[in-house]
Amino acid sequence: MHKLRTLTAGIAAAAAIAVVASAAVPALADPPASGGKQIVPKIYDIVSVGANTDENLFNALSGSYDATIPAKKHNPAHPYVYTWNATKPGSTSTAKTTIVPKAGCKTITRPNGSSAGLTALEETQVVTVGKTAYSCINFARTSSGRSSTSPSPKPGGVGYVALAEDAVTYATRDKGATKTVPDTYAPKSLTLAQLKAIFLCTDTTWGQVGGTKNQPIKAYLPQPGSGTLSFWLKTLGITAPGSCVSEAPEENQGQSSFFNSPNAIFIYSVADWIAQQYHSPLPGHKPTKSQNQFGTNQTGYLGLDKIDGISPVTTAKVPAINKAFSATHFTRTIYDIVRWVAAGDHIPATLNPILSRTGYFCHNTKAVTLIKDYGFLPALTCGSVS
Repeated sequence: MHKLRTLTAGIAAAAAIAVVASAAVPALADPPASGGKQIVPKIYDIVSVGANTDENLFNALSGSYDATIPAKKHNPAHPYVYTWNATKPGSTSTAKTTIVPKAGCKTITRPNGSSAGLTALEETQVVTVGKTAYSCINFARTSSGRSSTSPSPKPGGVGYVALAEDAVTYATRDKGATKTVPDTYAPKSLTLAQLKAIFLCTDTTWGQVGGTKNQPIKAYLPQPGSGTLSFWLKTLGITAPGSCVSEAPEENQGQSSFFNSPNAIFIYSVADWIAQQYHSPLPGHKPTKSQNQFGTNQTGYLGLDKIDGISPVTTAKVPAINKAFSATHFTRTIYDIVRWVAAGDHIPATLNPILSRTGYFCHNTKAVTLIKDYGFLPALTCGSVS
């Protein structure tokens, strides 16, 4: 499988150029209304923040849902749904920015990542209009499941609502080879034990894990607070990465210059990589009618690799997540975090029409198609609360 770019060599080459030309990316609506236009959510609308991994999917799902509500019926009884990206759209920077979640709410630091989304949900401002109290943030996107430090599923706590299935694998450079330097010094596949040794820094050269001898490993992980980071470390059985690992880059992008190295290794959401590589325009380009409306191809220098000899994607011309990859234990469910309520399915009544088992995101045919278009697999547990 090393690498997955053989079907899209032209796109890959253009993506490398786009890394340099990223400043030309046009301004994007944040959050977008249906059709991609800029919008200021009303205080009674539903707003989410958090994970990078499914932000583009949520922009699409929200727009699709909102299109079912005629403008004349848009009111507190029929709110629209909006989602704030983890970073400013079109940017791969982890620099902090601010947002005003809804009209009438205070300015806050943009929540970047699953942990930040949960914190923002717990600490959200509540605005009272008449006799009705409205939260400035209604739910948080997360790419990792409940942890030991998450608030409990009980009054005053939170519930994790399943949405879709994803996977995570390691990624290395798959372009830039010369007569003397290959694309990467990494092997085509690594075992769980080898990955653990790399990210604990007990193995620091590629020769120690089956790659090119005497070549140092340059290991990178996403920014702190990333759900993908938490999932990766937990699956490897690592409490904290070794001192040789850099935790600077924004997740799910391969455009940063430090990935333009045969020594580099990073991690990537498989769903995001599929969506970017096969369903998205290059940075600075508008999507065609057959491409996803949200997101661009930010894979840049990176292609996906195998774990334990198992490819994370299928062999189809336009691949999907390989279900056999579950044998590696690097498959995961992505969730939405809500305030836990005692009644019914424990999802707040205002969120039931979109997040529950029979809600729009889980049950609507168009929504299920969008989940696939953005690289994920529909979850049999969609809408269940843990």
